[in-house]
Amino acid sequence: MKTFCGRANPTTGALDWVEESEEYDYHQEIARSCYADMLHDHDRNDKYYKGIRAAVSRIKARGERVVVLDIGTGTGLLSMMAVTAGADFCYAVEVFKPMAEAAQCIVKKNNFSEKIKIINKHSSDVTVGPDGDMHEKANLLITELFDTELIGEGALPSYEHAHQNLVKAGCEAVPHRATVYAQLVESELLWSWAQLQPAEVEGARLVPPPAVGRCAGAHSVCDIQLSQVSPSSFTPLSPLCTMFSVDFSKPVSSAFQSNSARFVAQSGGRAQVVLSWWDLDMDPSGAVVCSMAPSWTYPQPAMAPWRDHWMQSVYFLPAEIPVAEQEELSLTVCHDDYSLWYSLQSHRSSLQDGRAQTPASRPCCTCQAHLVWTRPRFGELNDRRRTGSYVEALRSVLSEDSVCLSVSDASLLPVFAHMLGAKKVFSLENSRMSKQVIEQVLEANSLKGGVELLEIRPEQLTSQDLRGEQISVLMGEPYFSTSLLPWHSLFFWYCRTALAGLLRPSAAILPCSASLHAVAVEFQDLWRIRAPCGTCEGFDVTPMDEMVQRSLDFRESREAEPHPLWEYPCRALTQSAAVMTFDFTQCVPKQPISSQGSLPLIRTGRCHGVALWMEYHLTDDVTVSGGLTQPISEQGSCEWSRHRKQGVYFLRSAWDSSGDGRAAVSYSFTFEPSSGDIKMDFSIAGP
Repeated sequence: MKTFCGRANPTTGALDWVEESEEYDYHQEIARSCYADMLHDHDRNDKYYKGIRAAVSRIKARGERVVVLDIGTGTGLLSMMAVTAGADFCYAVEVFKPMAEAAQCIVKKNNFSEKIKIINKHSSDVTVGPDGDMHEKANLLITELFDTELIGEGALPSYEHAHQNLVKAGCEAVPHRATVYAQLVESELLWSWAQLQPAEVEGARLVPPPAVGRCAGAHSVCDIQLSQVSPSSFTPLSPLCTMFSVDFSKPVSSAFQSNSARFVAQSGGRAQVVLSWWDLDMDPSGAVVCSMAPSWTYPQPAMAPWRDHWMQSVYFLPAEIPVAEQEELSLTVCHDDYSLWYSLQSHRSSLQDGRAQTPASRPCCTCQAHLVWTRPRFGELNDRRRTGSYVEALRSVLSEDSVCLSVSDASLLPVFAHMLGAKKVFSLENSRMSKQVIEQVLEANSLKGGVELLEIRPEQLTSQDLRGEQISVLMGEPYFSTSLLPWHSLFFWYCRTALAGLLRPSAAILPCSASLHAVAVEFQDLWRIRAPCGTCEGFDVTPMDEMVQRSLDFRESREAEPHPLWEYPCRALTQSAAVMTFDFTQCVPKQPISSQGSLPLIRTGRCHGVALWMEYHLTDDVTVSGGLTQPISEQGSCEWSRHRKQGVYFLRSAWDSSGDGRAAVSYSFTFEPSSGDIKMDFSIAGP
């Protein structure tokens, strides 16, 4: 059965009605999942296996049958490990139906159907009894319910329910224990993702609104590959603190809790950010540990296991706090059933107040800016070099009689134009909230009224809205909150086309053009998220590979997907090239634009796919890149923008490049103006 779905098109801005199969949503879920990444995580799998074997042995040594409850079984891997280790029976619970069906196939293929029962339910709906899903309570609880924040996938409520209803008192658990660690740091880089910094514009200072500086920010965790944040970009103010542990073999509570770690500041500075990660003890003795620590904590960073399903967390304090060296401090972590948050207390201020500090409430954005601007967007707005490029470009096109119209979401570009002396500046805002954020910026800088903010769609704008003025400068970064892939910002081109009747014949368009760039790459690790697994720890998981491939074939296999490549190191095996150009001085054409060519493989390595990004040519002399920020090194090293995600097109199978230039990646691109889509295809041909 098929159904019509209404979808906002991020490139054209139109509401598209498309006919989709009823399976479309779960095919997307599978195609974009991290299942392959987990199966390729040998460190995780090996340590689970060791913990399971030890737990089964302990129960057997007590003369008991081993009955396992495996919550969130996924492929059934951990249940198969348990049976292989000697468990008598496993109840494997999986709520996602396609995954439960795949687990059923995998269990059957590996001849474990007699000892593993797949239960397609949420664990809180599982029943125990003669007619229940489970005939008896389990004495070994195995789970993989964790996310980067440890508890964000509902681990605590699931454990709480399992101990109350599904497992015996005194049961064994794998993992046995989780421990959360945190370190207080000062970091200009990371803090720039949380707070708007002052900017210099032609000798004038643009300051952030006071409400933004006082705001605790968004409550959601910032999860990143912390291994890619160099230790040189932050100053530790505390030692690594053990914040709290959870023993999964005992009853667990999902109620609010707070824990504090007391320490002496090891250096002075501004306390801004908390870096956090956790580890799992797979056995009670702590002999088998699976750690999420970033690579720079290892004596040999190259030996650190890579995983994308569990990363590290960055938390931002509600406000930066000056800290003196040797000052006594307490770092407090609070958690509810799904999230963590941190606060910092000084013992000196506590003594002066004469009363104990109460735990901080969960952060909540009160200024609206943290709801309008994502953390990468904050970083982008705080990028001084990038701001300088826009100011330089604006200066070259503005005059005293310029009438400017800005088309970008909650952008500072119209504020810059006003500060540079434009006669009149209008800005189209996509929401009431983004309009209010820019109003705060204007008011904080005594510029109220300097920019007229219009909550109007481009195609609905009239000359009357512009007070009868014609636009002499149409500008955009471009940035739109609805963009997922780099070329979705071509929405600016559609806006420019819709506004053509309101432009002066000689109007300047900024940016005047854009280009789509491509480079074939070898990923250090990211390839794992799409690579078939085949056999995992001795078990045949090919039904999982086949399910993922079917979902990729359903829609995703000929599409690129967004990734922040600064977090995922790669080497360029070809030169980078502009593969398509878009002329914003002209309206969107009626006919498709096509481009074909090839990228010779000039470096040795394994080509996993193609990285794609946009570059915006603000003027003939000023360009801003949403991809590579430096030329590719002789060895192929790439430096990527932290502010925007790049597109990644994974090849169906990797290609081993000899680097002699005789093999090449052939490409074909077609831009469809009616849909805003860019269809692409890649192939590699050898000599």
